[in-house]
Amino acid sequence: MQSWIRSGGIRSSKTFCTGVALMVVALFSWSAPLAGDRHSTTAIAASVDENGITESDISQTSQPRWIEIDLSEQRLRAWEGKKLVYSYRISGGKRSTPTPIGRFRINSKYRTHRMRGRGYNIPDVPYTMYFYRGYAIHGAYWHNRFGTPVSHGCVNLPVKQARNVYNWASYGTLVVVRK
Repeated sequence: MQSWIRSGGIRSSKTFCTGVALMVVALFSWSAPLAGDRHSTTAIAASVDENGITESDISQTSQPRWIEIDLSEQRLRAWEGKKLVYSYRISGGKRSTPTPIGRFRINSKYRTHRMRGRGYNIPDVPYTMYFYRGYAIHGAYWHNRFGTPVSHGCVNLPVKQARNVYNWASYGTLVVVRK
């Protein structure tokens, strides 16, 4: 490996290699569903509360903060351990464009972000937090139908509520999406 690094004109150092390794691990660990997803056949048995959250889901995070998205209720709940911090009505994905189910982590945050897809191109989407591929929790200034599934798969919140969650959550915050 060191000869490859030297031949590429990059100086080898333990700090450089460690930094690259950490970046690769961070990139690939945040964007994929986490082990223990309720649809996984290799889920580890653990105590599960009424929300389907295991104690290890919370204890394995560096912080006790996590976000629950309940699609049957069209509600987002922000938790610090077992203490409810926020509870807001959302608009999840329509039947034709569903919100993904599973356990994820916030992998990027944008104060504003342009969102594009088939049938939409929305500039300046506020308080965007991606948790899986192109799916995000974000503010929606273009509708007021919260409590009804109307999105293309993202989790829409009123802008002021999205700001609260955006400021409260950090990179790596656990996001649990369930039906």
